[in-house]
Amino acid sequence: MQIWTGLGNPGPQYAMQRHNVGFMALDVIADMYNFGPIQKKFSGWVQEGRIGGEKVLLLKPATYMNESGRSVGEAMRFYKLDLDALTVFHDELDLAPFKVKVKQGGGTAGHNGLRSIDKHLGPDPSTGLRGAFRRVRIGIGHPGHKDRVSGYVLGNYAKSEQDALVAMLGAISAEAEWLAKGDDPRFMSDVALRMQD
Repeated sequence: MQIWTGLGNPGPQYAMQRHNVGFMALDVIADMYNFGPIQKKFSGWVQEGRIGGEKVLLLKPATYMNESGRSVGEAMRFYKLDLDALTVFHDELDLAPFKVKVKQGGGTAGHNGLRSIDKHLGPDPSTGLRGAFRRVRIGIGHPGHKDRVSGYVLGNYAKSEQDALVAMLGAISAEAEWLAKGDDPRFMSDVALRMQD
């Protein structure tokens, strides 16, 4: 079983913010693959389903971004899963808007949601490395100056960005089977191809 976590903040006032694109990705995946009903569990909302032959639990922490790890940690411990069973969908300042990259492990690059997950899950017991989970990095671009980052990530997508946002979320969802199979390069290339159409 895999756990796919989308990062975001709960509540309608946050729904369209760039920081919530992880939540958006999970919603589209749940719809496309006919996941089961939403249940409240692990300090968040979960939906169970299958993508291809893989059983996947979609988890949206209801803890607010900075405490995401509390929810993820509960779910991982409950199912007794290793870090390689976890995929985290999150906004990424260091990627151009609507670019999608998958990365295995690494630092948190100042992302409070990733930092919280890292803190709650600790290092991978087999390697001793921290943060050894897979991330689907969804580019939101950088506002240009670090003083503007907070307002930017907590700002809503502009009207002019809506079509590209819908296309990107649709591409992520349509190619999610490659992600479930662990073929990250194929997932990335097929998402990029769909975005060119």
